[in-house]
Amino acid sequence: MIEMRDICKSYKVAKRNAGFKEACRALFRREYETIQALDHISFTIGDGEMVGYIGPNGAGKSSTIKILSGILTPDSGTCLVNGRTPWKDRISHVRDIGVVFGQRTQLWWDVPVIDSYELLKDIYSISHKTYNRNLEELTTLLNLGELLRTPARQLSLGQRMRCEIAASLLHGPRILFLDEPTIGLDAVSKLAVREFILRQNEEHGTTVILTTHDMQDIEALTRRIILIGKGRLLMDGNLDQIRRGGETIDETVAELYKSYQI
Repeated sequence: MIEMRDICKSYKVAKRNAGFKEACRALFRREYETIQALDHISFTIGDGEMVGYIGPNGAGKSSTIKILSGILTPDSGTCLVNGRTPWKDRISHVRDIGVVFGQRTQLWWDVPVIDSYELLKDIYSISHKTYNRNLEELTTLLNLGELLRTPARQLSLGQRMRCEIAASLLHGPRILFLDEPTIGLDAVSKLAVREFILRQNEEHGTTVILTTHDMQDIEALTRRIILIGKGRLLMDGNLDQIRRGGETIDETVAELYKSYQI
């Protein structure tokens, strides 16, 4: 169970005009702007749910995921994930979650992927039996094969993302946070990743929160969507509730963004 209540998070961002003179001035007197990334966000997600968390760039999606995973501490509000506060009980919390950031890697860049997996085995204190069972299952389902013997820097983006997803699931988490997991993937890789995520949910009851700009991912994997814009929760409902006859999912969501002026 995931519960967020009145979560707020703001950032101070340094601003200056272009030019050498402005750069020198900024060394002594900086101007800051406060950005309200999250403004009283509240929602509940039950065990085994698959939820699409959508919104335009800068809406606050990644900030939410980072708070849920314990990376960030909010300014105010409460958050419980399986009865724990993520940023206070991080060691216990991370044993129950898997996180994939499409633009960040948890694999060591210059060593074979299998070496990164062995390191994660020690970090999460995974038993030898559980590790081998999960590794064998993930290798088969994600078609990793020879990729395990290849340094991460020599993998294509699609190959690396499959390895990233496997890395996040080695310890058998109950909750999976996916932040742009199919970014830059070709059609074949996207279909493989979608099928795998669905299978994880069906066979293991894994709770999945998916943030993406690819609405076909949302359509294929989720039924419930949570819309966020300018740090505010704007809608929490079903895909069928926003559909209009004859529109594609991209057209539907684009009209939804326009209606909320985000």
